[in-house]
Amino acid sequence: MELTLAALLIFGLRIVDVSLGTLRIGFLVRGQRRLAGLFGFFESLVWLVAAAQVLANLDSPVKFVAYAAGYATGTMLGVSIERWLALGDSMMRVVTPVGSAPVEEALRAAGYYVTELNARGRDGDVRVLFSVIPRRRVPAALKLLAETNPSAFVTFENTTQAKAAVTPQSVRK
Repeated sequence: MELTLAALLIFGLRIVDVSLGTLRIGFLVRGQRRLAGLFGFFESLVWLVAAAQVLANLDSPVKFVAYAAGYATGTMLGVSIERWLALGDSMMRVVTPVGSAPVEEALRAAGYYVTELNARGRDGDVRVLFSVIPRRRVPAALKLLAETNPSAFVTFENTTQAKAAVTPQSVRK
């Protein structure tokens, strides 16, 4: 019974510390040093407690398995939490053939700031649209694009920083 409880404790602690580490890296990439440092403090503290539990008895393979399983589960959970929080902004890039449905008008009507460029693609003239939007608004933007022009080519890139007003307040909500 004691071994089972120790294994569960190690498993749970690893889930917490690896999830915190995943979030810490996200904050670091987005330039949020203070939050990254705070998460790093708690991540290392929890890791130390988990590692001490394993190192206290090196004859127990059950603890090793719990440690590794907690790491794997924490990785998956950390990524899920990061996606759910959807912090930061994304650069949305939309490419549509000239003369197709006016995607830029629909995006602007929905409150997005849009920059348009004329370009030439493989099959002829195209419009390239750029907009920096909150990551949590990506699903709504994709839905709007699918309704307006289902054949539009859309990509998103996470941005680390955006200077000035990048989207209207109505889109930030």
